[in-house]
Amino acid sequence: MPFGLLKFGLSKGHPVPRVLPPATDLKDSYDIVIVGGGGHGLATAYYLARDHGITNVAVLDKGYIGGGNTGRNTTIIRSNYLTPEGVKFYDESVNLYQDLANDFDMNLMYSKRGHYTLAHTDSALRTMRWRAEVNKHFGINSELMLRDELQKMVPQLNYSEDVRYPILGALYHEPGAIARHDAVAWGYGVGAAKRGVEIHQNTEVTGFDITPANGAPPKITGVKTTRGTIKAGKVLQAVAGMSGEVAKMAGFKLPIKTVPLQACVSQPLKPFLDAIVVSGSLHVYVSQSARGELVMGGSTDPYGVYQTRSTLDFKEGLMMHMLELLPFIGEVKLLRQWAGMTDMTPDFAPIMGETPIDNYYIDAGWGTWGFKATPVCGKRNAEMLATGRVPDMIAPFALQRYHDFKLVGEKGAASVGH
Repeated sequence: MPFGLLKFGLSKGHPVPRVLPPATDLKDSYDIVIVGGGGHGLATAYYLARDHGITNVAVLDKGYIGGGNTGRNTTIIRSNYLTPEGVKFYDESVNLYQDLANDFDMNLMYSKRGHYTLAHTDSALRTMRWRAEVNKHFGINSELMLRDELQKMVPQLNYSEDVRYPILGALYHEPGAIARHDAVAWGYGVGAAKRGVEIHQNTEVTGFDITPANGAPPKITGVKTTRGTIKAGKVLQAVAGMSGEVAKMAGFKLPIKTVPLQACVSQPLKPFLDAIVVSGSLHVYVSQSARGELVMGGSTDPYGVYQTRSTLDFKEGLMMHMLELLPFIGEVKLLRQWAGMTDMTPDFAPIMGETPIDNYYIDAGWGTWGFKATPVCGKRNAEMLATGRVPDMIAPFALQRYHDFKLVGEKGAASVGH
């Protein structure tokens, strides 16, 4: 338990101190500028300051920190991916998550639940067995579970065979967990600010100063914002759904399509579902929050839109499949519905590392699985920016792989795209 939570609970008064320093003017220059004040950008700033002693850093966000996809996801943490590159990468993130509350001295509401990816066909069972074997090879606790055993573990589900997609089994991933998404962002932001990093909200990036070089790649020298232009030694772009547009400002193109991903929560209910349940065939996933809400989501929208609007079509489709899994929730009311903008890549894997612009680095292509990667992205981005070398952990996710045809085929483990 974080000491700060214990102290707060035993205190007679409950003062709420200011967690971020007051806003200041931008300096003329910074060693590193991070474009994007979501989880990945703030985590990078935190590890730069904590692990590498680099504090002349500015984090810029056009809105407020954690106000984008970081605050709009469904909080699932897992590492049961399909490729060796993905499995090792997300496993490091899961391990970092487990100690994060103590690092921040903040309650992140981290809760290990167990993650069940349902299989409704013979081919899906084969894929689950494949993923389980890859996971086990890297020491990750995942196993194929057939219907009889699954029914004992998650008895709340509808196991009838008189449905469109009968449940045949599941991939059980014991480390699967959830955590409070905005708490993760604030934990990293507060930790970075305490160590001297500047966080500038309501500061939109409008362009970049790039110096052409004869016979060498162009080089980033400055960042243009709505509050003026600042010089920058290095720049990291971490802007999720706006990745393609910001990269275009820097003069290069990303193989990314931005589409909305919608989710919703029900009214609070007494706890009855401890597990995280996912169905790729039904395009749904569900868990129950600490407040009792059913947190539900589905696949991404079928068309690209730079908006976070919600639709009746999503709600109708999701509810139909949710009632197949949990018929007894028919009278439960929805509390709210929302959407985020997801930056989808062709191989369902991120884009990290160097770009055609010297000293301009990227953290993009997270689609709908960026929250679970927040700690490892921050740690490895910080290592890259501090040393100038791309860590082995993120090297497979280089933008260059699309030119070299070395794709990371992670689509089979994206389930419903999260």
